[in-house]
Amino acid sequence: MAASMAALLRELEGLKGEFGGTAPRRKLELLSGLHRGRLARAADVLALHEQLCFMRAYPDDAAVLERVEQLLLGFDRRSDVRRFAEGLADSGIAGTPTHYAFYAPTAGWLARRWGDRLHIDWKNFANASQLDELVHHFALWAETPGLDESRDGAREWIERMRGPDETDAAFLVRSFAGLDAGERLANHVYDQLDPPLRLVAGPDTPSRTRPKLAHSRVTFQTGPLRTARPALPAAIRTAPRGVRVLPRRDAARLVDMAREAMVTRGRDLDVFMFGDARDVRLVDSGDGLAFAVFCATPDHRLLLESVYGMLTLKNGVPIGYVLVSALFGSSEIAYNVFETFRGGESGHVYGAVLATAHHLFGSDTFTIYPYQLGDDNDEALQSGAWWFYQKLGFRPRDPAVKRLMRRELAAMARRGRHRSTIPTLRRLARENLYYALGRSRDDVMGELPLRRVGEAVTAAVATRFGSDRRRAGRVLTDEVRALLGLRSLDGWDRGQRLMLQRWAPLVGVLPGVARWSAAERSALVEVVRAKGGRRESDYVRRFDGHRRLRQAVTALARRVARR
Repeated sequence: MAASMAALLRELEGLKGEFGGTAPRRKLELLSGLHRGRLARAADVLALHEQLCFMRAYPDDAAVLERVEQLLLGFDRRSDVRRFAEGLADSGIAGTPTHYAFYAPTAGWLARRWGDRLHIDWKNFANASQLDELVHHFALWAETPGLDESRDGAREWIERMRGPDETDAAFLVRSFAGLDAGERLANHVYDQLDPPLRLVAGPDTPSRTRPKLAHSRVTFQTGPLRTARPALPAAIRTAPRGVRVLPRRDAARLVDMAREAMVTRGRDLDVFMFGDARDVRLVDSGDGLAFAVFCATPDHRLLLESVYGMLTLKNGVPIGYVLVSALFGSSEIAYNVFETFRGGESGHVYGAVLATAHHLFGSDTFTIYPYQLGDDNDEALQSGAWWFYQKLGFRPRDPAVKRLMRRELAAMARRGRHRSTIPTLRRLARENLYYALGRSRDDVMGELPLRRVGEAVTAAVATRFGSDRRRAGRVLTDEVRALLGLRSLDGWDRGQRLMLQRWAPLVGVLPGVARWSAAERSALVEVVRAKGGRRESDYVRRFDGHRRLRQAVTALARRVARR
């Protein structure tokens, strides 16, 4: 039986890229056999799960899709899943546990949703001794006599202090959130402590097995996958078939789906954790491909560039994610296809990613940060990510990297089987790659050292206020309001008021802003409001359309710091 089940699985895997003809009927037969039997190895259970997830995203027809969804719906009830649950830990399969040292915001989200299933992984808690002192800050003053004289450690005290229906992890996460230090400092201390957590599987805990956007229109796969590289100019200029703003409830569910996709794959990204459910758009790229696009809440936005998260969906199934940082008519793209779905339509999907960034932000130049290419990223090195982008048309601007690229291309021309070594790929990946839809510009993401904008603010604040940053914030906000003619903030919401405070020190050092026309200063006010508003992509358009502001920020970025 075990041998025959393994044979069925291998045949099903062999049909992964086969569509049309007799393939759908044979897949149904294989699925029926795999449903009735049990697999003898954890690796085979994982392989079946991955095959089912792929077939759900790329279904042959309605009958195959219905059968696949039935199998996935009950996957955690399979006896082989229960047998190998611990061996399948961290796989994201429903019915298996997840271990990870989540950042504080993600840990807080998990504690709110599944606090009864969240536990501290004490065996792997390298910094547990540091918690012995911190636990005092969770106590009432009346509890300190016991703490002061006790030789017990934090683990024992947390066991005493937690509520009767509260796990140790839920207590720890909630205690940090309740500290008087403030959210940013409390989160920083928690993250430095780095407590490993274990999320025990439950009927609705995050998994990779079931997530799918409800009511998605399905496009069946009746022919070969599109594996050819796209022609980027045409792909980028291809407008999405539609962009739909989701109702608040649906938007919140989709942000949660994006968070679960990260949790079950050992990733922890700010824009996903702090996704703003007020602005979630579903970008339809056709043939079942779509992107759920959202920015972070105002509290967690960067000062200058706008960062958007995109959950890639194929027929409603999450197959990857994208991070887009946009400003100056350019976008820095971080692109990831989940392992289950690699080797298929990655190039086609990437073309749709660039088209989405072009449509939403007006970007005509795109850049890829070194980490995505393999700098301190072994996964990208092993996958040959640098050459994936180079073959699409991306090019380095750094002279040394350009020379190395030319040497490698010459070697490939001489010997068709030549491949870049890992050390060579590391050297290639040290600098950004760029693709320009029009003329090449140097006032783009990746080329402009935006850190110098912050350094200019630091120099000005240090000269006037030294360590009294709170007073600096109040004084500079008042001064900028006077400069911009803002007598009243009626109609400004909390996020917009917050962004005025954050932008005031920057506006104060912008070269020549006092000589701008009234219309230009009024337009600057709208830029700041948009930065703190519901839809941060509006800010990108307003910033890029404000010629004087763009020139002033560019001048700061290019100024050599002096002190």
